[in-house]
Amino acid sequence: MERVWSSRLRWKLRGAWLAPLVTALVVAEGALLTRLPISGEGPDLVGALLLAAFLNLLLVAAIAPLLGFVLRTARPDLPAFVARDRVGVVLVLLLAAGLLSAGLLHRGDRNAEHAAAREALTRGRAWIGAQQEAGPFARAHTGYADVYAIEPGAVYRVCVPLTSEYRAAYCAAVDVEQPWPAGIRYAGAETNQHLAAGMR
Repeated sequence: MERVWSSRLRWKLRGAWLAPLVTALVVAEGALLTRLPISGEGPDLVGALLLAAFLNLLLVAAIAPLLGFVLRTARPDLPAFVARDRVGVVLVLLLAAGLLSAGLLHRGDRNAEHAAAREALTRGRAWIGAQQEAGPFARAHTGYADVYAIEPGAVYRVCVPLTSEYRAAYCAAVDVEQPWPAGIRYAGAETNQHLAAGMR
């Protein structure tokens, strides 16, 4: 009995890496997703932690048992919980590597979009500042312009407030893929905040 007990304890210790590893990876992946999102601007920390926890739980609870069963057909000497643990460790490590790789790949696209937005803002401010119909307030306050992505990386809407209350704006649609000033046209008086709220 003592030999059986010691053998089971040894297997349990060898198959006990998954739970602490998942806990550590959920925290690390949550921080990673906020710094290196895999799409868009990424979630906040709470959303990132929830997403990381969901993905890891899906692997551990749904996929690891199935692959653990497959592993036991090749290694029948392994207890079921050890096989499940080993497969689970590999899966969650692959998930972490995948999230890191996707974040690094997306970072280039995100940096390009940020650069395009800055370029659109610069062009929009210069164009609006030269438009007499924008009015003296807007021409004098182009530094307060904001930018909204219509087609990220290509077309943006730049708006300058028409009054200090910013209830209306003088806006320009800026296509950064077109040469200056051909890619700019008037885009109405609706503020970007109101436009964005209406599109949610």
